[in-house]
Amino acid sequence: MIISDAMLDALCLEASASPRRRKNLNFHRSENASCNRLLNAVEPDSYIQPHRHLDPEKDESIILLRGRLGVLFFSDSGEILLKAELSKALGAYGVDIPHGTCHTVLSLESGTVFFESKAGPYVPLSDQERVLWAPREGESGASVYLESLRQLFMS
Repeated sequence: MIISDAMLDALCLEASASPRRRKNLNFHRSENASCNRLLNAVEPDSYIQPHRHLDPEKDESIILLRGRLGVLFFSDSGEILLKAELSKALGAYGVDIPHGTCHTVLSLESGTVFFESKAGPYVPLSDQERVLWAPREGESGASVYLESLRQLFMS
């Protein structure tokens, strides 16, 4: 499979039409695959709750393909430990996120797409992997919290 502009355009179109304002395209054959490899198109109003992957095999690597992506690492109490922007203009293209590290990513530009890889199988986040200090996706306050995170990248 060739990753092309046409593929990214189609994925971005699906993301913009999705209620969650993001869409992934899996390259792994099943959720039980030992390695999860996917493209993720994320629009600026898509909220990904800060979380961590507790499984020692679940380090996560992200490589930006287009757009701008904000990356945040947090302490257990919600203090920002690292803020980074990935973009071609800045010459910053990816991030490796060690398991156990509380993090989130946010699209800073419409049409943002990244490649993501981590050990499988796919397992939904547990309550222990979600943080208590940030709203869950769909909860009241999530859009306000997302906007506060976006503002960190506007200076």
